Amino acid sequence: MNATPDRDSTGDAAAVPASDVARSAEDGQIRRNRRNRDLTGRHVVITGASSGIGRAAALAVAAKGATVLLLARRGEELADVVAEIRAAGGTAEGYQCDVTESDSVDQTVKAILDEYGHVDMLVNNAGRSIRRAIHRSTDRLHDYERTMAVNYFGALRMTLALLPQMRERRFGHIVQISSAGVQVATPRFSAYLASKAALDKFTEVAAVETMADGVTFTTIHMPLVRTPMITPSGAQGPSESPEWAAATIVRALAERPKRIDVPLGTLAEYGALVTPKFRDRILHRYYRALPDSPAAKGEQLEDAPETAVPETTVPPAAPRPRSAARRVTGTALRRAARWVPGTHW
Repeated sequence: MNATPDRDSTGDAAAVPASDVARSAEDGQIRRNRRNRDLTGRHVVITGASSGIGRAAALAVAAKGATVLLLARRGEELADVVAEIRAAGGTAEGYQCDVTESDSVDQTVKAILDEYGHVDMLVNNAGRSIRRAIHRSTDRLHDYERTMAVNYFGALRMTLALLPQMRERRFGHIVQISSAGVQVATPRFSAYLASKAALDKFTEVAAVETMADGVTFTTIHMPLVRTPMITPSGAQGPSESPEWAAATIVRALAERPKRIDVPLGTLAEYGALVTPKFRDRILHRYYRALPDSPAAKGEQLEDAPETAVPETTVPPAAPRPRSAARRVTGTALRRAARWVPGTHW
């Protein structure tokens, strides 16, 4: 005999509690989001969000419907980004936080969880870069300590603080902003790249250990990006815009690959395996061709302003009209490139 549902005194099936209905609806939405890689309604924490890549990423992620929780040390600039997101119809909240301080991270994470209940995704973007030859750094151990404090230990503090609630909910995604220079071993960036390489290896191990917990990681090996952080280093070659970097972060959050690399980094990585001495000769010529900047040498230009000059925005050139054939071909080539190992894993 088939079982029948419990009935109340009126003969109707017992009412399901409203809390269970709401929880079921939320679980259904989470499952749909996982399947569709949708960012709508996601709670996304972005560090270093007051300028540069972090600011551009916050705007782009908010435009995809996520609730963006911005962290940075500079409160006024952070408030400006939050106001810009809200003015565009997005949802954002700013938290003044120094990722190099454990107390600051703990208090910020507690405030976020008290207000929003959980965090779905974390983008460890806050970073510090130093470009200086090693022979000029023999009395500057603090260069290495400063980059490790932000790029490695800062990212670890945020990851470890948010990991428990991600494991409890059996869902979470963490994006680590690394550098293509780690693959290339770019000269004069020994302090910066060592800190990013440490983060890369931690992430590899963490991704293996959290597979069954529903927590995933993406490492983005960013090329050079035009942000205020690179201004003291002078010209270093081709670079990408913060908006390009933001679009890459959005893709990392939506598609959640293991790695996103650029072709230059992949080529250098293969070169180190196949022809290491030849690769070293090329990099040495690059090292000799681009000397340390005056800032790295400890020099102050006479006509240099005492404060940093804000980045100027050059209006983009009007796009050239493309034929349908060119558009189709370009799309096909981009999709094919994602199958190249290292370009989009």
